[in-house]
Amino acid sequence: MRTGPVVVVGAAARDLIISIDQLPEPGGSAAVRESAERLGGKGANIAAATRQLLPHSSVSLVAALGADAAGDQAVADALDAGIDVTHVARRGTTSLLVDVVEDGGRRRLLERIALESRVTRRDVRDAEAVIGAAQVVVLQLQQDAMVLVDAARVAHEAGATLVLDGAIESDEARPQLLEMAPVVRADAHEAALLTGRAIASVDDAQGAASTLLAAGAELVALSVPRAGDLVAWNGGSRFYPHHEGEVIDPTGAGDAFVAGMVAGVVHNEDPATIGARAAAAAATAVGQLGGFTRFRPRR
Repeated sequence: MRTGPVVVVGAAARDLIISIDQLPEPGGSAAVRESAERLGGKGANIAAATRQLLPHSSVSLVAALGADAAGDQAVADALDAGIDVTHVARRGTTSLLVDVVEDGGRRRLLERIALESRVTRRDVRDAEAVIGAAQVVVLQLQQDAMVLVDAARVAHEAGATLVLDGAIESDEARPQLLEMAPVVRADAHEAALLTGRAIASVDDAQGAASTLLAAGAELVALSVPRAGDLVAWNGGSRFYPHHEGEVIDPTGAGDAFVAGMVAGVVHNEDPATIGARAAAAAATAVGQLGGFTRFRPRR
């Protein structure tokens, strides 16, 4: 496998995390047990987690943050996390994500997504050099589909390993992206959009994974609601049950899972080992508040 940086193309935002015992009735109030404000967004979360799991690798983020104080602080947080922010555009207002978490890991996510926060074709053109030099490029799919196709072509033609995270709602872009990406990760809702198959069981996930493998993927990870994650490849599969310990906040578990997969790909591990590494990363995430997961450094 070629060497080079890991590049994540996706969403960046400001996260506000609030922990309470339970939501108050309308007109009531609740005491906040714990709160934090920091860098967030799925693309940034994946980049931060990957940087920790691959402490000797460069991780670059291609994203957009506002030209405001919240964007300044988010950039500072990214730099503190060791992320290369050279290709984080600054414009408009920073998106805000509010993660309200009750006891038992019950959470509600409130979002104010700024229009300017979406990655554009110009952003991708400006980042072509780093995308083309990458070992692995992660496309977090909450972006304009044809912008992602542009990024995928640069990565694919340069020989990078392409990882897709999420759903591709565009009928035009879906086959193009799946043809270029050897690694696909999706939750149950996203997998249904990708394959047309509803996922309520491991068998359902196996069928959806077979569809994605037939479309060109080499390694597929799909979530099974309230059960775990199926990792499948040509010739085999393995199911990883969800973490049995206390779930403090499920936010960011999927982002950590993707980062674990990326680390396994960089280390050229076998599919089962990649799945185990990813499941362990997700288990760490659910034991913490917010989507920005903190790991111990690992080679």
